[in-house]
Amino acid sequence: MFNESDTERASTAAPDTANRPEWRILEKVALASVAEQRKSRRWGVFFKSLTFLYLLFFLVMLAPQGQRSLAPSGKEHVALVSLDGIIAADTAANANAVATGLRNAFEAEKSIGVILSINSPGGSPVQSGLINDEIFRLRVLHPEKKIYAVISDLGASGGYYIASAADEIYADKASLVGSIGVISAGFGFHELMDKAGVDRRVYTAGQSKS
Repeated sequence: MFNESDTERASTAAPDTANRPEWRILEKVALASVAEQRKSRRWGVFFKSLTFLYLLFFLVMLAPQGQRSLAPSGKEHVALVSLDGIIAADTAANANAVATGLRNAFEAEKSIGVILSINSPGGSPVQSGLINDEIFRLRVLHPEKKIYAVISDLGASGGYYIASAADEIYADKASLVGSIGVISAGFGFHELMDKAGVDRRVYTAGQSKS
């Protein structure tokens, strides 16, 4: 049996871990480790979410031009088609991409009109002509929907040719607009040629040659 002195010795021999300095240090280290793990998990979720949003934004930016509108397709809205940069078969502003956007804009059930936003120095006459023709074709098919060409910084050459197919054209006072067609210069020597006895001779074969 334990007497009072034995009980006293046993109680004094039991370690008082709660008040020992090294125990308090270990406890702080453990709590700090748990907090760091929670922080790491939060940052992991944050960076994963950020990566997802970046990829989503990247995919939206890669969508074909002309697929964006000013309102959800379920509501009445004015459709927006963008034509940016040089017009060519191998650029984003090619006839196929722009014409597809125009068709989607005109054929959308809830669209009440179309805005063609232009910022282009021009480019391929063929590609520009195809877009111009497509606008006139869609206007005939959808006479109830007007198309408005809005020129921002630049609407020159083929860009202006495309804009001319719209119902109305709007531009800022500082916009550069125009330059359709070609120019050629030369000199006339017909009087000198007559005096020198020089004449022009043309040889052809076939009725369509001249």
